[in-house]
Amino acid sequence: MARPLPSQGKEVMVGSKGVIKRDEFVRIITKALYSLGYEKSGAVLEEESGITLHSPTVNLFRRQVLDGNWDSAVVTLKKVGLLDENIVKSAIFLILEQKFLELLRNDNVMGAIRTLQSEITPLGVNKKRVHELSGCIISSPQHVLLGFSKLGIESSNSRLKLLEELQKVLPPTVMVPERRLENLLEQALTVQREACYFHNSIDGLSLYTDHHCGKDQLPSCTVQVLRAHRDEVWFLQFSNNGKYLASASNDKSAIIWKVDEDGELSLKHTLTGHDKPVMMVAWSPDDCQLLTCGMEEVIRRWDVESGKCLHVYEKSGIGLISCGWFPDGKHILSGLTDHNFCLWDLDGKEVDCWKGQRSSKTSDFAVSNDGKLIISMNRESTIRLFDRETKQERLIEEDNTITSFSLSEDGDFLLVNLISEAIHLWNIRNCPIRVNRYAGHKRSRFVIRSCFGGSEQAFIASGSEDSQIYIWHRATGDLIETLPGHTGTVNCVSWNPANPHMLASASDDHTIRIWGLKKANLKRKDVGSSNGIYANGNTPSNGVVHQCNGNSSK
Repeated sequence: MARPLPSQGKEVMVGSKGVIKRDEFVRIITKALYSLGYEKSGAVLEEESGITLHSPTVNLFRRQVLDGNWDSAVVTLKKVGLLDENIVKSAIFLILEQKFLELLRNDNVMGAIRTLQSEITPLGVNKKRVHELSGCIISSPQHVLLGFSKLGIESSNSRLKLLEELQKVLPPTVMVPERRLENLLEQALTVQREACYFHNSIDGLSLYTDHHCGKDQLPSCTVQVLRAHRDEVWFLQFSNNGKYLASASNDKSAIIWKVDEDGELSLKHTLTGHDKPVMMVAWSPDDCQLLTCGMEEVIRRWDVESGKCLHVYEKSGIGLISCGWFPDGKHILSGLTDHNFCLWDLDGKEVDCWKGQRSSKTSDFAVSNDGKLIISMNRESTIRLFDRETKQERLIEEDNTITSFSLSEDGDFLLVNLISEAIHLWNIRNCPIRVNRYAGHKRSRFVIRSCFGGSEQAFIASGSEDSQIYIWHRATGDLIETLPGHTGTVNCVSWNPANPHMLASASDDHTIRIWGLKKANLKRKDVGSSNGIYANGNTPSNGVVHQCNGNSSK
């Protein structure tokens, strides 16, 4: 029998605040040791502490369950001293269900029938499951195995799984729940993370110290300036895996930049062929292809690795003004100048076309991750949420003209930029509800784009006509950082989804700035120039400017 050592203290509570019961603390640690496979260490802790993980009665009950002594296990369970009769019946039901299934698996059909009729049914518990068990009697052996799976138990390890199920039913004072210590620690780390105002760390939280992020974890220092565009840069977007950045410019080109392992960006491909300025780009779900959309012109689809143009999408007499991918990666969507939307397959076959009912020139749209919800402009101050399956629509109605919007990674929130120099955050999970507002940036003439970003998308970033980037705390709406550096309007920002310490901005000053953490002795690196040459005088690594006239791809 476990006994306390003579030198051991007799405190009932442990911890500096005296809120942790010593016996619970020791039992949870003991349970963790056994769960991790440290059987000897768990036994030693029971011996030295004098606190057993389970009472002798419970230990006997567990052995009987593991040995398949079902009738004895039921008798022992009744001796544990449980006061709630419903809990006792639920636990007995699980035990007898296991007994029934094992009898069937061993071809003892008559024994299974007797167990069902005289032991399980009289409990009056879970009648639906009793009906399912009855079906197992006249079914094939495969249905018996299915019975194990419905219980959440694999037949190969069913008795251990049964103990886990019993632990969920019985009070924790009787049997300590599995992974209780891990759950407590995860809760503690979650509370610390949620309380961390500037949380934006890449490394996981440590148990050794209390978690705290400072403002220095925000990307607030220019670490690179990309100068390969010859005119205003209107749009940019990181790939889904964060390994590439694509930019679109008034110079009628788009550029694919590669994010190296050290976090530096290098020019991979310059994509030319549009006859008008490139308004936007869109990455395929697997990041292997890129769409570029000319201003009221055509959409071009490019291979990211080779830089070759794979297809040109156009509609006779109508200009295309936006582009995007469906989540399946097999279809693309575009807004048209006639206020319609069109859906194509990759070969250019028009699959669907419907009226967008837009009366504004805002071309933004978004598609949910499951492809069911299409978000688009309805009127100048209204956004339409259209369910393609139910054909139902919901509306977001603003008091001012909407200039752009973007969808959160989880698809539950929409960030809406307004002509009134405000950004609104809407929860669109059910009935759209405005949950926050962000202000401080400047907008009077141009389309300014904002984005979600940082760890768990906890921050909001936006461009501004005063040449700065603004960063807000998403939950509180507080403006926490203003980043100067550009010399022209900042049209668009994009936060790297794989690296919360990397932010990119596109400006009318013809440059793209990459923002990172402030580091000692950091020297800013400029990449590219107006003639496609790096700042150090070398040509781009691939030395190729890719052109597409569309003749061979249509």
